[in-house]
Amino acid sequence: MSGILVVTEQTAGAWNRMSFETLAAGQALSTLLAKPVSAVVFGQGIGVLAAELAQFRLEKVIALEHELLADYTVDAATAALSWLVETQQPDVVLLPHTYRVRDFAPCLAARAGRALISDVIGFRVEDGSLVLQRQLFQGKLSADYDAGAAPVFVSLQAGSFRADALEKGTAVIETLTPVLNAAAIRQQPEAPFQESARAVDLSAAELIVAVGRGIREEGNIGLVQELADVLGAELAASRPICDNGWLPMGRQVGSSGQTVAPKLYLAVGISGAIQHMVGMKGARSIVAINKDERAPIFEIADYGIVGDLFDVVPALIEQVRKAKGQ
Repeated sequence: MSGILVVTEQTAGAWNRMSFETLAAGQALSTLLAKPVSAVVFGQGIGVLAAELAQFRLEKVIALEHELLADYTVDAATAALSWLVETQQPDVVLLPHTYRVRDFAPCLAARAGRALISDVIGFRVEDGSLVLQRQLFQGKLSADYDAGAAPVFVSLQAGSFRADALEKGTAVIETLTPVLNAAAIRQQPEAPFQESARAVDLSAAELIVAVGRGIREEGNIGLVQELADVLGAELAASRPICDNGWLPMGRQVGSSGQTVAPKLYLAVGISGAIQHMVGMKGARSIVAINKDERAPIFEIADYGIVGDLFDVVPALIEQVRKAKGQ
C-alpha cells in the first residue's frame, strides 16, 4: 500500500479525541497528495472500534489484533506497528501527538531508519515535495521541514486539524494479526499515564470564556465567571492569572497549559501573547474583548470588540439573559 496510514489511539475501547483530528489531517493530506488514506486501530477485541472508523472516507480500516496488544506497552505497540509498516509500505504515517505516541513513536521511526517529525501543525507541497510545518520556541517561530524519503513519520499537534471536518464514507475493514514474539515484550502493562488532576478538562469544552490580566485584580474575576455561567461555558485563563493564584493552574490555556479547540473561544482582557495563542488557535470562532486596538489577539480573532471589558462584559451578560428570557 502506498499512501497515508493514520494511527489511531484507544484505551479500553474509548477513543482518544485526537484520533479523529488525525483522521481529518489524513483526509486533507490524501487530497493534497492524491494518494489513498487508511487507518489502523490496534488492541484486542477492537471490531466495534474498527466499524466506527469505517464510516469515514478511508480506503480501508486495519484492525491490528493480538493478545499482546490488549494492554498498552511500548514494546508491543512498536513491534506491531513496525510489522504493519513493513507489510503495508505507506508513504506517510500520521499519529496524534499524545503522551502514548511520544512514548513509542520515536522508536517506531528509528526502526524504519527514519526520524519522527513531531508536533506538526500543517503541511503543503512545494516543488513536488511534502513540506511539514512546526512551531519552535513556544510558537515564536515557525519552521519548515522537508519530509524526505518514505516512510515519513509525523505526529500532529492537538487542535491543528478539526475533527468536525471529517468526511463520511464507507471503508472496508481488514483484520490482521501482527507477528509478535512474547519474549521480546520486556514490559508489563502499567496504569495509563495521567497528568496531575484537573478540575476540568478544557480540551473537551465547546464554549470557553478566558480571562487575562486586563481583569486587573482577583476580585473582578467574578464578572467574567458570570458571563461564562450565562453562556454555559467553561472559565479559563491566561498564564498571569494562574501564576497569581487567581484561578487554578488547571484552567490555564497556552503552551504551558491546556490546548483547546472549542466552538467558541471568548477572550476577555487577553492581549494575545504567542504562548497563549498556541493553546487556543484551534478554536472554531474567536471573539476578543480588549481596550487596546493593537492587541495581538485581534490578529487571529474572528470578531473583535475594542472597549473596556468592565463596560462590555456587563452589556453582554444582559443581552444573553434577554435572549434566554431570563
